[in-house]
Amino acid sequence: MEDVMFEQLMYVLNQLVTWITAGAMVFGGVVPYIPQYRDIRQTQKAEGFSTYVCLVLLVANILRILFRFGRYFETPLLWQSIVMIATMLIMLNLCTNVRVATELQTKRRSFTATVTKEEIKVPMKFFLDFEWSHFWSWSRFVDYMQCVVVFTLLVAYITYLLLDSSVFVETLGFLAVFTEAMLGTPQLYCNYWNKSTEGMSIKMVMMWTSGDTFKTAYFLLTEAPVQFWTCGLLQVGVDITILFQVYYYSRYPQKPVSHSASHTTSTKAL
Repeated sequence: MEDVMFEQLMYVLNQLVTWITAGAMVFGGVVPYIPQYRDIRQTQKAEGFSTYVCLVLLVANILRILFRFGRYFETPLLWQSIVMIATMLIMLNLCTNVRVATELQTKRRSFTATVTKEEIKVPMKFFLDFEWSHFWSWSRFVDYMQCVVVFTLLVAYITYLLLDSSVFVETLGFLAVFTEAMLGTPQLYCNYWNKSTEGMSIKMVMMWTSGDTFKTAYFLLTEAPVQFWTCGLLQVGVDITILFQVYYYSRYPQKPVSHSASHTTSTKAL
């Protein structure tokens, strides 16, 4: 009797741990962006956060979802990608609105009092203009959605045609993992160009570092394929470099770069 109760208890505990682990896998990746979202919303300043982080995660998770059609992986990882895509779109929407509002306020300050607010216009940038210099710095959230949809349909069509090729499927999976490994590089470049980490959530980077370290250790302990833990080590290295930027720029403040110059250069970051 006691043995049966013990087995039932262990079964319940095992299921509970499984559910908690699955929940952490699905929602754990978006937690670092909560403090960054709140900071941008409260300060109405988005210069410290690189929207190319959103681009990297959108590409990586779209590729990962398509990779599942060629090679099955756990359902929580699929839901993790879906939740991350939704989160990045929310971040893009906020950053776009804040950036356009900031540009409009800057324009208003530069005009004389004889010019009415209605006469002040901010140059609009659209996805359908197909201007490479405007890539990923468009003026409307709908333009980012158009880009994501076009990319998804294009890669999905190529995947459909080459799904029987094991080389293509493995390459698709590697690209998904490697793209995610480059997550921190846009933020690293943004900090380097601005010569400051002001506006960037340090909590977000700390969560990146702890999550990537745990993930890499998991890959090593479970003897995952070499590309998984190699990309994991790369992620940890980038995270640590960003944390070093926080220390360096706080201890040795640099000459700030104007927002307009920063924005123009960050557009060409990738």
